[in-house]
Amino acid sequence: MLKTWKVIIADDEAIIREGIRASIPWQNIQLEVVAEAEDGEEALELALEYEVDIILVDLSMPIMNGLTLIRQLREKLPNCLVSIITGHDEFSYAQQAIKLNVHDYILKPINPELLSEMLRKMVIKLEKNEVQSSLMIQASKQIDKNIDALRERFCQEWVKGEIEQDEIIVQLKFLRLAVIAPKAIAIVRWQDQVNFRSMHGERDRQLILYAIENIAKECIAEHCQHIFRDEKQDIIIMLAGSLPQWKELQIIESIKRYLNIDIRWCEYANLNGYTGVSHSYMEAKQQLNREIMLTPLIKQAKDQIDERYWDGSLSLEKIACHLNVTPVYLSRAFKQELGYSFIHYVTFIRMKRAIHLLQDQRLSILEIAEKTGYDTQHYFSTAFKKLIGMSPNQYRKADRT
Repeated sequence: MLKTWKVIIADDEAIIREGIRASIPWQNIQLEVVAEAEDGEEALELALEYEVDIILVDLSMPIMNGLTLIRQLREKLPNCLVSIITGHDEFSYAQQAIKLNVHDYILKPINPELLSEMLRKMVIKLEKNEVQSSLMIQASKQIDKNIDALRERFCQEWVKGEIEQDEIIVQLKFLRLAVIAPKAIAIVRWQDQVNFRSMHGERDRQLILYAIENIAKECIAEHCQHIFRDEKQDIIIMLAGSLPQWKELQIIESIKRYLNIDIRWCEYANLNGYTGVSHSYMEAKQQLNREIMLTPLIKQAKDQIDERYWDGSLSLEKIACHLNVTPVYLSRAFKQELGYSFIHYVTFIRMKRAIHLLQDQRLSILEIAEKTGYDTQHYFSTAFKKLIGMSPNQYRKADRT
């Protein structure tokens, strides 16, 4: 059954309204006149009440003139098609109305054949609009259904440098993502996911990756713009700003606490807006890969630190002696391969352990200091605040809230 579209005739002259109503075979062209109005204010009220599809508007009406009525309709009933009725002496006035996106106009005295033809064209436009609206609704549902996959695909292309800046902005808006270039790119890599997959299967691996993403998002909700996985299943985080060191440690420790797995984290600043994302991603990726491809000497040095961080006498000289190299050589190799100094790594590992121990309310700050290789509580607290940005007590309180 064909749809019938609703029409209002708005003209202050009753004879014009009656003439229009009587001269058009409304049903034959799928139209029904649901109301008439003799002024603009009444026309607006009726149009909204009936949610009309078409309104024929005389420009010279009392109380609210045609132009004002059309402006109100554009705001309150944007899908309604408007056609104006005007005389020759009002033609310049009619041109102003046309700028308000009216569909058409017809001159007085009204020719019924021309009016019928105009109305038929309006019906065709309404039908096209309805089809387009239906298609848009269907498309929108499909997009919503697949939004996560679309976002991930877009972000993967973005970090690979396959999209121009203008297109990046368009896609960010379309996918309802933050339209701001990230200030840094971080990569989270589950160190043993390949072995885990061979032992437990793909489904379990995906569940672990999903859990890692959720923990990371919870820890850095205020910093995170986008989070997704690249083609190698590394978790990529686009950050609104450089992440405080303690947040990085919190993520590593939280994942260890809840999932009992180790992850690697690497962050690289993005200084070049939308188009700098690809470079920052590649730099972070290379840094992670360099850590995996460490020489046996640096792997052994790291293992020694990981095992002996609690020893207050641990030093570059002792590790170098144990590995039969000079301290100068070990220091230089450490910096070249990892990108940071020996002492920075020792402090990082000690603070990582301290963050874990701070969760145990039974341990005093002094006890935690001693367990992480510091002779005094003051020295420990100073080192903790320098790296983490707050005192151990402040961190303990923040972690509980």
